[in-house]
Amino acid sequence: MADYKVTCDEARCKRCGLCVAFCPCYVLEANDEGYPFMAHPDQCVGCTTCAGNCPTRSLTVEAVGDATFDPFADEPRAEPLDAARREELAGYQRAIMDALGLRWQPVAVSLIAADESLPDVPLPPANLRFCQAMMAARRGASILQPPHRHSCPDGTSIFGMTGVPEKLATGEIYVLFHKVVDAEAAARWVAARPTLPPKSRRATYVAPLAKTVREPEVVVFTGTPEQMMWLCMSMSYFTGHRHDFHASGFNSMCVEAVLLPIANDEPNITFGCYGCRAASDIGEDMMFMGVPTHLLPMIAEGAAELAKKAIPDSRNKIYVEPIM
Repeated sequence: MADYKVTCDEARCKRCGLCVAFCPCYVLEANDEGYPFMAHPDQCVGCTTCAGNCPTRSLTVEAVGDATFDPFADEPRAEPLDAARREELAGYQRAIMDALGLRWQPVAVSLIAADESLPDVPLPPANLRFCQAMMAARRGASILQPPHRHSCPDGTSIFGMTGVPEKLATGEIYVLFHKVVDAEAAARWVAARPTLPPKSRRATYVAPLAKTVREPEVVVFTGTPEQMMWLCMSMSYFTGHRHDFHASGFNSMCVEAVLLPIANDEPNITFGCYGCRAASDIGEDMMFMGVPTHLLPMIAEGAAELAKKAIPDSRNKIYVEPIM
């Protein structure tokens, strides 16, 4: 299993203590001279929060040990989806991407329960944040992540794979990030977000919808605001339904794109969040929507109807007067 090593360049270090304060897992402490060291190396998940918040870039975080080790190698794996269902899901992906002009593949997401068998999918060679895995999946990767392959303790606690570190539970670290004004606001934000019971899930699995080997609980779309508009309209085409979305700038992928659609059985839109945008290649013009899987037939059919006239008319700006 991959472990992590944090190294401090003492010639550059100002001994300001920010790396110790920002570490969400209490890995670092300051030695007698004020330089940081790994007091609890077994607690490091490789999140690089310490290095990212070092004002002089004095810290490096690197994986050491056997990154290819798979503790589940001898465990029987779950049977994959049957071929007919996989082709059906692939058909929905093709239809929706073509109708809306999506660049990125929709991502199938599964939160695997503690008593379920794991799909036969490789673990990533290094720890990833859940949002990083999602960004890789929209490009074509299939990724299985038990908790020790996640580098974000926020995500693992929200998804019920681990408990929540005290700095995250109290909101203390979010004040340090300057995301909220004070501890009271941070605590209110943390208390308001949904989480699954600790130890109720054993892994996350993400893959392009067309490649998933497991029936997903939710499918996450990436696109421009205009494409998200058409995605909304495709679910309203036959009903005229207006959607009530719950969005913020916090916990975008884990809470808003995945957990809320699962919990409420309704689509939810999200703008991205600090961590998602700071840790991935997502563009400034992109946002996301998570939809329960059972809505895919409605989306595909509605999008196909909109693509016959409404979408091209709107994109062709048919009501804009010629410039004289």
